[in-house]
Amino acid sequence: MTEHHIPRHIGIIMDGNNRWAKLRGKRKLAGHAAGADSLRSVTRKCVERGVHSLSIFAFSSENWNRPKLEVDGLMRLFERSLIDELSELIENDISVEVIGDRSRFALSLIEAIERAETATAKCARLKLNILANYGGRWDIADTAKHLAAEVLGGRLSLNSIDEYVFDHHHKLADQPSVDLLIRTGGEHRISNFLLWQSAYAELIFTDILWPDFDGEALDTCLQEYAGRERRFGRTSEQVRII
Repeated sequence: MTEHHIPRHIGIIMDGNNRWAKLRGKRKLAGHAAGADSLRSVTRKCVERGVHSLSIFAFSSENWNRPKLEVDGLMRLFERSLIDELSELIENDISVEVIGDRSRFALSLIEAIERAETATAKCARLKLNILANYGGRWDIADTAKHLAAEVLGGRLSLNSIDEYVFDHHHKLADQPSVDLLIRTGGEHRISNFLLWQSAYAELIFTDILWPDFDGEALDTCLQEYAGRERRFGRTSEQVRII
């Protein structure tokens, strides 16, 4: 697999934690804890393969509808992971950023997020985007709101707003668009995940439950990605010439 075939930006919808725990007669949070181990393995593989950005769907804006006990446990696990994994993130030169609406998070979680972001800000080998209390529609609406403020403030003209301008104002504007989007757990939908950024992403849906997904499983997805022809509106003949 050559560098040319490695996606610059991988997005992952980490699905199947609860089912994994249920199959083993364990509590739901045991599945989420096992999922954290999978993320560690996948992140290391991304570093090894030279991926630029990894975006993971940790907690969607719709996940607040889950049982309060599970949500509270997820928030504690999130905070604990940010603290416990910080030294390894720095050691592996991984920059972390949490993308999403933080207004519903506990103060201790917000502080843990800010510490992790500050401590890893200069790391450059991999950008790890943790999407928490995030929704693709929220991202697009928030970007539109920001652009509207720019117009009202006289810093941007209405007629100048196009796809290019929008693309430079959304939450991940400083990073490549998503090249490869993976969803584990057997479902075949993208569930409001990075809608704008994934417009031309290659999609891979796997039946593997997230806690069983590791670096080897990611390599399998990378092999499939490498075998696909990405045309972006061109013909196959034009792509081969390029």
